[in-house]
Amino acid sequence: MTDTPDTPRRAPLTTLITNDLTAITRGRSVAADRLVAIAAQGVGWVPANLSLTPFDSIATPNPWGSLGDLRLVPDMNARYRAAGWRAATPFDVVMCDVVEPDGKPWSACLRTLARHALDTLRQETGLSLVVAFEQEYGIVGASWQAEPAFSLQALRRADPYGPELVAALEEAGVEPNVFIPEYGADQFEISIGHTAGIAAADRAIAVREIVRELTRLFGWRASFAPKLAPDLVGNGVHVHMSLVDGEGRPVMYEAGRPGRLSQRGGAFVAGIMRHMQALIALTAPSPVSYLRLQPHSWSSSYTWLGERDREATLRICPPIALGNTDPARQFNVEFRAADATASPYLVLAALTLAGLEGLRAGLPTPRIVDADPTTLSDAERAKLGLFRLPRSLSEALDALEADAKVLSWLPPALLETYVGLKRTEIRLAEGLDDAALCRRYGAVY
Repeated sequence: MTDTPDTPRRAPLTTLITNDLTAITRGRSVAADRLVAIAAQGVGWVPANLSLTPFDSIATPNPWGSLGDLRLVPDMNARYRAAGWRAATPFDVVMCDVVEPDGKPWSACLRTLARHALDTLRQETGLSLVVAFEQEYGIVGASWQAEPAFSLQALRRADPYGPELVAALEEAGVEPNVFIPEYGADQFEISIGHTAGIAAADRAIAVREIVRELTRLFGWRASFAPKLAPDLVGNGVHVHMSLVDGEGRPVMYEAGRPGRLSQRGGAFVAGIMRHMQALIALTAPSPVSYLRLQPHSWSSSYTWLGERDREATLRICPPIALGNTDPARQFNVEFRAADATASPYLVLAALTLAGLEGLRAGLPTPRIVDADPTTLSDAERAKLGLFRLPRSLSEALDALEADAKVLSWLPPALLETYVGLKRTEIRLAEGLDDAALCRRYGAVY
């Protein structure tokens, strides 16, 4: 923007950001023209920031106290910028690694944890995980007339919001695929292009913040909270995953096998199934998450591998036969028990390491179930491996603390911080009815 005598001078800012254990994006801004000069040393950060609750209190006890110094060091290959829109200055963020003052990785950096998980998968198996995060959110304050779900009217009533959002996402480089007016009232969904490596989680964070920014500029508010009201459809984060070898060839698909899952694809999925109860504490990590994880809510509620079924926690997505496309390159499995109160870095790390455990053990492909678990007896469900997911964050944390393998994936200080933070969140939510709980989280996320 060109300054004139009638407008204030503005120095465009670039914000160095990190996404923490509450999935809130935090950071510090520098003048954009100084970014390259400060990139090597980054900017200061504080260990206790990791113990911040969603409600701006510091969880106690925590392992940090008031001691310590860290640095946010920008990854210059992970800069997301959108300038061609209605804001006075560009949206400009760079994903950062949190490091010690001497440059050594900080043990509690979630981005480093996710990168290490992906690197370990590749080093041990020669495979890389290709991922896309598909995210739902609601718009608050637009005062729109109700329109049918998925309808053209629902899309056009928001015009030019949708076109401007897609343009901003394209400019930022996150490769938006589809913008959908969803089933819920004033609910939308964004799907983006898949990618390998840490960029998959980086993109998910960039999408959330660009959506929030543009929605704010329209005078509304976007909320990715799992539930905005007890009677509304929930907002999920669906993680689409596939495996490729060192040459980029897909290895998850094999015609003729159950669900068309290859042996390696089946083993990867089996690792996630084996540790699913504990994983839920990391992928659905807030008290309000469990209002969404209910039967018959187009969400997830059981340890369930299904083919096409959108209530299965792990859904085998069907490849499309149209257009002579290679089914192996489309084939993916979707994890549906995540939401936006979970950091994409922690979700990515947890799913990668769980899948790796399945590959290490050579686990067989889990049974694919095409029945509604709620219509079966306890004995029938047990025979099929269908067990109810945790019904509360407290239950999920108990499952996490009972799974020694999942606990081993988290460095001790990170684990202590996480459990202390989440137990504090539970205490902060005590006494709130479902409606108040939804309002409290809806205002933050």
